[in-house]
This record gives sequence, structure tokens and C-alpha cells, in this order.
Amino acid sequence: MVLNNFDHLIDKYAELFVKTGVNVQEGHTVAINASVENAQLARAIAKTAYQKGAREVLIDWADDTLARLKFSHESKETLTEVPEYRIAKMNYLLDHGASRISIVDDDPDNLAGLDGEKIAATQKALGQAMRPMRDATQANKVSWTVAAAASPAWAAKVFPDLDSQEEQVDALWDAIFKAIHLYDDDPVASWEEKDKTLESKADELNEANFTALHYKAPGTDLTVGLPKGHHWEGAGSFNARGERFMANMPTEEVFTAPDAKRIDGVVKSTKPLSYAGSIIDGMEFHFENGHVTKVTAERGQEVIEKLLELDEGSSSLGEVALVPHESPISQSGLIFFNTLFDENASNHLALGSAYAFNLEGGTEMSEAELKEAGLNRSTTHVDFMIGSDKMDIDGIKEDGSKVPVFRNGTWADNF
Repeated sequence: MVLNNFDHLIDKYAELFVKTGVNVQEGHTVAINASVENAQLARAIAKTAYQKGAREVLIDWADDTLARLKFSHESKETLTEVPEYRIAKMNYLLDHGASRISIVDDDPDNLAGLDGEKIAATQKALGQAMRPMRDATQANKVSWTVAAAASPAWAAKVFPDLDSQEEQVDALWDAIFKAIHLYDDDPVASWEEKDKTLESKADELNEANFTALHYKAPGTDLTVGLPKGHHWEGAGSFNARGERFMANMPTEEVFTAPDAKRIDGVVKSTKPLSYAGSIIDGMEFHFENGHVTKVTAERGQEVIEKLLELDEGSSSLGEVALVPHESPISQSGLIFFNTLFDENASNHLALGSAYAFNLEGGTEMSEAELKEAGLNRSTTHVDFMIGSDKMDIDGIKEDGSKVPVFRNGTWADNF
């Protein structure tokens, strides 16, 4: 590693995770998902969490090589048997209100070429078994955050023209650190300012109280209804204990839930999507009455079809998010092949479940009540990018009048 002061930067990153990401307090349980590639960062986070008063830190380790071996050699029957100990651990974390930290560094193509049927069945089985955790997360019952770390396989995808693996990994770390403002004198203060800025933008959209959004761009002509009582959110959220946390680091978005029964038209993706160990690119979705009726992809056709077949809700939308084209990640000119970053360079939508907190009173509603209100329910939530500097978006009011929200990929003058 030749990046200057790397050990210091990792410690600084860990502090940002713990203090701003999940806001660890005295007596908290902290759960970390990390790969063996980034044990240094996971250990630094654990150390900082204990220093902040965590009662316990639990770590689940992952390994791309072992994951590929598992999908290569185990049967679909074995892969779809979710062990009781995994469910027991999930329940333990929920019972203790655990703060969850996920470090993503996966090879975007790690499972490419393997049995898509097997991978899709595993995704579905895990989604169903872990549904209580997803529901708690999407209702902000617990603090959670997703952030990134560099790995050789991922770095090679983002920086294929660099000469050595070391240069590639350093370049990716540098891009990550820039995106999360780690080079600032006080990253925590920088995130507090970002939180205020995005919250202010969300307040403007909540005041506008649109009933739908109309997207226009090359290959895209899509109208997305918004449910009554929908609520736009910015960077930060509050958990059930009233503690502020940041769900995604980085983030540049404001987002809400669509009305899953009122989505019509066609939308074309503008960036690759890494999903289930494969890259999907050049997607075009046709929607009618809230569901995808046709999908094509230049790459990954089978994978996206399997995603849409996971359950009833996987073929509808659970999120609409607005990100101006001049966001720092977009202006970097990089394609990260990682949704955490690429979604913050572009307007995006998500297939699958909506967040309950995007509806007034939604966190206290039952699944049936959320569905009745128009919020999509599913065992999955997968973002895909649709924005560009050629995208216009109009907000549609209850009386049918239209208000410019985006012009040429950025906020219209009135916003």
C-alpha cells in the first residue's frame, strides 16, 4: 500500500462509520459485515465502537473466493436451506436493537457464468428468511449504514488502465475517501452540513406535495405516481431510539416511495448494475399499471429476468431518488460498478420493497396497510440508475398542472 497515511485514514474512516454512520452509544450492540480482504478496517471499526461504549461487536466475515466455490459446488437444495442459526442470530440482533454496518467491496463479476437459477433461488430463500431484518431496516427501527472498501478485483474493474494491482487498489481507496469527504479537516462536520443540505431539499419536495413525477430523457418516458402522505428523505434518519444515523455513505440523494399501482411508460438505464455477482447493463423496462411488462438488457438478460421473478413485488418499484448530474461522484467521471456509488451519481429507481418511513405513519403500519397505501412490498430492493445530463423531470400536482423539478439533469430554477 503506497497511499500516504493509509493507516491513519483507515482509523479516521472507522471513526466516521461509528460516530456518523450508526452513531454508536453506550451499551449498543454493533454488527459488522465485512470481507476478509478488509479485516484492517473491520478491526478499526470494532475498536472505535468499543471506545464509544459498545457492549459487544459481532462480525460476520465474507470471502468472494469461497462464495464462488459455494455456488459452483453446492446444490440448489443445499443453498436454499437457510440454517436455523442464521435466523436465530437475526432475531438476536433485532431483540438487541443492533446497529448494523455493512462494508461492501465485492467483485462485481464474482458469480458471472454460474447457474443463474441457483443464484436466484438462493437470493429468494435468503430474502424470505431475513424478511424481519429487512422490514426493521426499512422502517428505521435500527441504525444501519452501508459503506465501501477497496479490493483488488473491484479496483481492477474501476481502473483497468492502471499498470499494477497496487496502483488500482490505491486509486479506488482514493476515490472512496474523496466521495465520503474523508480528506476534509473534519469529516463529521462535513457530513452534518451535507445532512442539512439534503434535508432542506427534501423539505421543498414535501412542501410541493406532488401526486406524480414524469421523467423524460433519451429512451425514457415514464410517469411514476406518488402515494398520498409520501415523505421525501435526505441523508440522515432517526432510529426507534431517536438516534440520528446515515444509512448510506456516500450519499447525494433525496428519495421517497412511489405508488406501486401507478407506474406507466418506459425507462432506460444509464449505468451498469452489479447484482447477484453479475453485471447487468443496457436495461430497458416497460411498465404498465405498476409492474414491468417487458425488460431487455444488452448484458445480463437472464439475471434481470430472474430478479423480476423473485416475488410479486420484485417487478414493481419501491423507491424514486433524485440526484443532480453535477454531484461529486458523477463529476469524477468514474463508473464504480457498485450501486452505493453509482446511485449517487445519477437519478435512480429501485425494484422491490419500499421504505415504510417514506409514508406518514408508515413505520407503525402493517404490511397489508402499507400495500393498501401504495407502498410496494417485496423481499428485495435493487437500485438501478436512470439519470443523465439530458433528463427532465416534472412534478405533477393534484390539479394536473406540472412544475419543473429537473432540467438537463439538475435541479430546475424553482428548486
